[in-house]
Amino acid sequence: MSITDTDIKSFIAISDIISLLNMSSGFLSIICSINHNFGLSAILMIIAIMFDSVDGWVARKTDRHDDLGFGKNIDSLSDIISFGAAPAIFIYTCINTTPGIFEITVMLVSLLIVICGVLRLTRYNVIAGKIDTDDFIGFPIPGISFIIATLYLSGLFNPIIALILSVVVSLLMISNFRYPKFDNHIIIGISCILILIIILPINISIFNINPAGLLLLLFCLYYLIINLIKR
Repeated sequence: MSITDTDIKSFIAISDIISLLNMSSGFLSIICSINHNFGLSAILMIIAIMFDSVDGWVARKTDRHDDLGFGKNIDSLSDIISFGAAPAIFIYTCINTTPGIFEITVMLVSLLIVICGVLRLTRYNVIAGKIDTDDFIGFPIPGISFIIATLYLSGLFNPIIALILSVVVSLLMISNFRYPKFDNHIIIGISCILILIIILPINISIFNINPAGLLLLLFCLYYLIINLIKR
């Protein structure tokens, strides 16, 4: 490879731009968390998940050839920002606005999210194409952002519950549990509608609970738990 072959235009493809949109959403979510705009931060984490869910599909549809693994690397690096750093900083900043929580505990749980996220993505890249399974090994990393975001948007956010869920999901990400790719088209369709309801400025709440956020949270927790029971 010559120096002229390292021009960024010779590497980047449409699917990589979508991965960068994923990363940008995660980064903006971090900024919103720092500014204590937690509602928008949670929405941006969900938007990041939407971009992450289509970049691979776009790569296949555009028949992208990526012998050097540029796309795989940009996807993983984007994911660690959106699904590692973003939920960790959300947890740290959101819970530390609540009196009575020891800051060091929240800090350690936030750090655990990032560490497990890095381990999860590194292992995925190492074993990709080398094991005979189409399942995810360990809970998919976007799930932690989805659970934390929908827990907050549902109106049921509780610091203790959020910390416990963060620890459990982080450890499941680096576990050897197999999680099949979710293909229930009915639930996927309903989830897309619920996500649109959350993203659009539609204020729907019952007794301070957002039904759309609650249903999305339950869908994700169902996927998290049902595969543990089946093991």
